[in-house]
Amino acid sequence: MEIDVKNIKAAYRTATESERTLLFTLFPDLHLGEEEKDNRPVTERIKTFEDACRELGEDNPMVWAYCCIEDNMPDITAYMKLRIITAALNEGWQPQFTEEEWRWYPWFCLWTDEELSNKSDEWKQEHALKDFGNFQGEWAGFASASSSYAPSYSLARFGYRLCYKSEALADYSGRQFADLWADFYLIRK
Repeated sequence: MEIDVKNIKAAYRTATESERTLLFTLFPDLHLGEEEKDNRPVTERIKTFEDACRELGEDNPMVWAYCCIEDNMPDITAYMKLRIITAALNEGWQPQFTEEEWRWYPWFCLWTDEELSNKSDEWKQEHALKDFGNFQGEWAGFASASSSYAPSYSLARFGYRLCYKSEALADYSGRQFADLWADFYLIRK
């Protein structure tokens, strides 16, 4: 009889505790239950929504909840995907709301055609400008931008479920998943 290691490991992941004990006893050399850790930076491991789901695992409550939503609600779908991506990128970190704690989130700007006509191609590239002409409004672009580089001070309230543990992760999310952020914030035509 030929044994497929992948099938045994798949069975182990879905087995009950007593079944796991049996499989571990029968196949001690397979190191069942010991997942190989991917030590690459989180921004290298998570490039897509599917990567984020894989990172959290199919048993994660948010991944389960995502599977239950209706597909005809793009803003809710985007929100659920962004929650999963945020949780995966934060690698278990959750805000504690202590006095000294910093939390970060992507910052976006909407630009009109007139405003963009004064911007160089280099500026547009640096700010990850994207054209989202399929959304309602007279906007020519939706860009990820850091608030510290904005010409004026602004204040925004933001839900903690989409906050990041670092500015770099918030910036990465805004650029890498701009289409999802646009679905969350904007209305399609």
